[in-house]
This record gives sequence, C-alpha cells and structure tokens, in this order.
Amino acid sequence: QVQLVESGGGLVQAGGSLRLSCAASRSIFSFNAMGWYRQAPGKQRELVAAITSGGTTDYADSVKGRFTISRDNAKNTVYLQMNSLKPEDTAVYYCNARSTWNNYWGQGTQVTVSS
Repeated sequence: QVQLVESGGGLVQAGGSLRLSCAASRSIFSFNAMGWYRQAPGKQRELVAAITSGGTTDYADSVKGRFTISRDNAKNTVYLQMNSLKPEDTAVYYCNARSTWNNYWGQGTQVTVSS
C-alpha cells in the first residue's frame, strides 16, 4: 500500500505564497503521474496541477502563471509552489499518485487565503 503524506498548508494573506509537499512511501518513478487536486466546501474536487513521470506538466487555467508543480525523485517528493494566492484558492489540497492499476490519495492539507 502506498502512503502519500502532504504538508505545508496553512493560513496566508492574499498575495502570499505557500509550498506544499507530498512525500511518497515508494519511488515516484513507479507512478505514471502525480498531481495536486483541491476541494473547496460545497464544490467538487478539481485538478490543480499534474506532472508525469517524464516531467510534462499540466495546470488548471485558474492557477497558470501562479502555481508550479515539481518533483524531487531522490526524495520521492512532489511539490506545489503557490504564489500570488487568492481567497478563491482556499480549499483542502490533496496529493494524488496514479499508476497503471491504482490511484492513491493523501489525507489532504488545508490552505486558507484571507482577503
């Protein structure tokens, strides 16, 4: 069983920055892709950013130019650098890892952006 442990969430003022980390319990090379999703109260979970094993990235339109996803293969960790945060970025952020046969989720970390 794979464990994904997120950290780095918290409370920040609008315009501020946070960096989320997702540490995997096994080599992230084994996953086809890893990503960050978020879910705000009363809304569906949505993709924020993803990175494939080959390094290709994809972003939701709402975060392009503000968020950056990256990976450190040696540390089995994926990061989400979030800059110029807005109140509408407030949500629980979940790390996801997808292999050919399985889909794994972290427990989530709360990000709250105050206006």
